[in-house]
Amino acid sequence: MGRSLRVVVPILAPLLLFGVPWLSLVLAPDWPAAGFVTGTVVFAAALLALPALMVLGHGPRQSDAAARTGDALLGVVWVLFTWSVLGQLVRLVLVLSGVDDPAGPVAVTTAVVAAALLVTGNRAAMRVPPVREVDVVVPRIGPGIDGLKIAVVTDTHFGPLDRTKWSERVVAAVNGLGADVVCHAGDLADGSVARRRKQVDPLAGVHAALGRFYITGNHEYFGEAQAWLDHMAGLGWDTLHNRSTLVERGGDRIVFAGIDDPTGAGSGLPGHGPDLPAALDGVPSEVPVVLLAHQPKQVTEAAEAGIDLQISGHTHGGQIWPFHLLVRLDQPTLGGLSRHGERTQLYNSRGTGFWGPPFRVFAPSEITLLTLRRSV
Repeated sequence: MGRSLRVVVPILAPLLLFGVPWLSLVLAPDWPAAGFVTGTVVFAAALLALPALMVLGHGPRQSDAAARTGDALLGVVWVLFTWSVLGQLVRLVLVLSGVDDPAGPVAVTTAVVAAALLVTGNRAAMRVPPVREVDVVVPRIGPGIDGLKIAVVTDTHFGPLDRTKWSERVVAAVNGLGADVVCHAGDLADGSVARRRKQVDPLAGVHAALGRFYITGNHEYFGEAQAWLDHMAGLGWDTLHNRSTLVERGGDRIVFAGIDDPTGAGSGLPGHGPDLPAALDGVPSEVPVVLLAHQPKQVTEAAEAGIDLQISGHTHGGQIWPFHLLVRLDQPTLGGLSRHGERTQLYNSRGTGFWGPPFRVFAPSEITLLTLRRSV
């Protein structure tokens, strides 16, 4: 059964993704023959092109041009599929209500809505994210730590689309916040250091008075996790690879700890994989701890360990609606601040960049500024 699913699903999924929009936008409306033929040819060509582009772009050849085209096509067809399904539901309701079959108006409306969402979604993905400011009450911090500002970027996913200028603008935006600490919570880049360092290197210019901390996400383990840790260290970032560091301000202390993404455990890299006991080794029990852990679901172990605040990314807030429904099946949150257990809080960033399709639909990106408070 498992072997059959591995064969059937990769075939069935593209057929559904392209077939439903074709049915809604091309077959159902009473278009002239030329319109029907043209639409069918376009959808058939796209259906055949997508797997080829994905293999060329993300397979052994790593063609950035193919990856850019394939990723964009995937995003377009996902939006068309989603809104075609909704359009057909509206069409069914109207027909059951006695309206003459509105296939044509529904198709036009679906196409217009999808186009508008793709345009605005691309702008939302490519912009420098807005700053989301959040106060986090951590009762155990001392007066010297009260008001500590932590800027968070995560899920930058530097990849086939050259976003060097965007990287520089993000650095400028972060520096404008005057944060005491800056954190990158993983999924830095997709690809090798040699291919992506141009986009990553502006991060060397990030300013933070008390520390700059980086951890691995799952995507580092699809490429060169240890090489990225080494490169970020070379840029002056403190790489929290299952370790912690003590920060002091105003006579009080707080610990910043970091653990690897769970993907590291199966990566074959010696010493990789989340190890919270190792990260907390030697940390005094009375000192509050901020933990960087890429995936929100790692908060279960963090809560058991009595961590004060976990900072995560990974979800992108779903990135393209309604993909958040699938993400939510695997993760406890999509974004924002939540409490887990008696002491632990989790801040889950929706991410600063995007992965794959250059679109964000109903899932805005963010640069986060967390301010630690002793009380409300």
